[in-house]
Amino acid sequence: MHPDQTTPFPLRSREWFDTPELYGWTRLAALQGQGFTRDAFEGKPVIGICNSWSELTHCNAHPRTLADAVRRGVWQAGGFPLEFPVMSLGEFLMRPTTMLFRNLMSMDVEESIRANPLDGVVLLGGCDKTVPALLMGAASANVPAILVTGGPQLTAHWRGEQLGSCTDCRRYQMELKAGRITTAEWQELQSEIVRSPGHSMICCGGSTIRLSTCSPMMCSCCVIAVRWAARACPNGGCCPSLRGCSARACGIWSGSAMPA
Repeated sequence: MHPDQTTPFPLRSREWFDTPELYGWTRLAALQGQGFTRDAFEGKPVIGICNSWSELTHCNAHPRTLADAVRRGVWQAGGFPLEFPVMSLGEFLMRPTTMLFRNLMSMDVEESIRANPLDGVVLLGGCDKTVPALLMGAASANVPAILVTGGPQLTAHWRGEQLGSCTDCRRYQMELKAGRITTAEWQELQSEIVRSPGHSMICCGGSTIRLSTCSPMMCSCCVIAVRWAARACPNGGCCPSLRGCSARACGIWSGSAMPA
């Protein structure tokens, strides 16, 4: 909005499309070549769905279905959604460490947004390096953005004990080295501790809280109001079964927040 809080800024995407030159004409032709009719996008805010989905990243192995929910929300709110991929960072497979790639991913996000006719963006991702990269890139591109996280992986249990990812992996490695569990038990634990895609979860057992940096990162995003949470769904949309609800609500918000 302009400083008077009543006059909306013109849509950024119109710089691409509202031109009589050949470039504007071919851009509209390209969209129609993808199967979009003119009434599907003319005069509507273009909302990017920035998806860090990847089978190489355990934390981000499931946002592909969330993108469909966001898309439905954008259409419902009168926007025009376009999904695009960016880098995906996950500690399990990536060497030597994802921290070395965080800034590179943020540049990927920033330039993907900056170079394309996007009026706003919904960011999809999880993990403690992917999420900062998404936010840094969107902030540098200076477009309205909101974050949808994929949610935590399902809580694991082994022999009656609730497990916290990362922390208990290391704890039981020490138990193995000390000879208090066998190699067979260590392998049994391996098949139990990761029960689904998603970022690392928090585990509370007795007076102990065991967690990784992923869950605090997601909570921090709620605190600074860049992640859609409690307003969208019961329980803040943190349960995996509710993620689609939260994602769709973000799509509705992003599509309706842009001026026509």
